[in-house]
Amino acid sequence: MIALTGATGLVGQWLLPLADVTLGRQPCGKPWQRWSLTGPAPDLTGVTTLIHAAFHHAPGKYRGGEGDDPDAFIAANLHGTLRLFTAAAAQGVERILFLSSRAVFDGLPEGTDLPETRAPNPKSLYGQVKAQAEDLLFDLPLTGLSLRATGIYGPSAPSAPPHKWTTLFADHRAGRPIAPRRGTELHGQDLTQAARLLLTQTQGGPVHLSDMILDRHDLLTEVNRLTGCPHPPPPCADTPVSPLSCDRLHALGWHPGGMARLKAALPAML
Repeated sequence: MIALTGATGLVGQWLLPLADVTLGRQPCGKPWQRWSLTGPAPDLTGVTTLIHAAFHHAPGKYRGGEGDDPDAFIAANLHGTLRLFTAAAAQGVERILFLSSRAVFDGLPEGTDLPETRAPNPKSLYGQVKAQAEDLLFDLPLTGLSLRATGIYGPSAPSAPPHKWTTLFADHRAGRPIAPRRGTELHGQDLTQAARLLLTQTQGGPVHLSDMILDRHDLLTEVNRLTGCPHPPPPCADTPVSPLSCDRLHALGWHPGGMARLKAALPAML
């Protein structure tokens, strides 16, 4: 049996098809147990794989998600995760898939290559909490896989928060200035496919998930093509980007959808 935390979140929604039961603050169409990161550990009787995607943060923010209360951020996301992982090990869970982040490397200079063998070097509190949770996971007597994912995009389910580019698209279409930027992106469907491949793995450790480096210039050029928006996109960014090497997943036959998947997703996101 597969249990999932964070099923109603921006990222967790994509993992819901893999779950037999969800753990959270509200039901979402599958068998459900009430649970939160700030409460006691859940009953994991019969669970063989736990997918942990729940994360407590200020709306719309991961880096900087602590807002003005870093103590509560740490208590929920680090101490709450420790309670969950410890309970999983004690109750016989065989495998944990933990949704981590490329932010575990955000203390390194941009442009640094990021293989799965590189040691974390976090600067933000978000990255530090994710890296410390990874350490806790890898010390447990089970198969612990840390999914270091880039930004996840795609249309949001009705029960999930608005998708990550909602404000960006609205600002652009209203003619408000958009700063140049480029970053690494991954469609939620590619996350789902990766997690499905990892459900049978017996070797733990970090797993990188990333697809393409996307410039806002190219993204908003496509928005203009689809909508007829007359406002020019920002110029191409000239800042370096640190790419994630996804060797473990590629060895399992994982092939993310690239620009074709982005273009297919944009009409629904608009």
